[in-house]
Amino acid sequence: MPTDEKATLTGSCMCGGVRYQITGSLREVVNCHCEPCRQFTGHHMAATAVSAKNISFEKEETLTWYHRTPTVRYGFCSQCGSSLFWHDATRENFFAVPAGCLDQPTGLSTVLNIYTETAGDYYTLDPSLPCEIGDVTHW
Repeated sequence: MPTDEKATLTGSCMCGGVRYQITGSLREVVNCHCEPCRQFTGHHMAATAVSAKNISFEKEETLTWYHRTPTVRYGFCSQCGSSLFWHDATRENFFAVPAGCLDQPTGLSTVLNIYTETAGDYYTLDPSLPCEIGDVTHW
């Protein structure tokens, strides 16, 4: 996991219409199996997390937001459709960032499954990872 507060990672959508930079440490990858994440990504969401103050946009012409609730929104590219962000304004401006949209190497590892009670019936959870029935407040 990048632990250096000055470390920088970059990422983008598939077409390059959205490009961003993350500075500072990131949370390890958590697999979220809740229904909204599965609908947003087409599978479970394997995401890291960052504070809004640590993410900056180099290019965002095609970044579009879908507001699921007044405080929760999903960011995607309106051109290529890439699922890019999950943002909750009530969690210290917390951004979840799908690990697959980050440029390699990331240095991240997958450490946890959450919302396992709503996991899709078409896949098996990795038995080597801890599982939480619902959300966890510490991530």
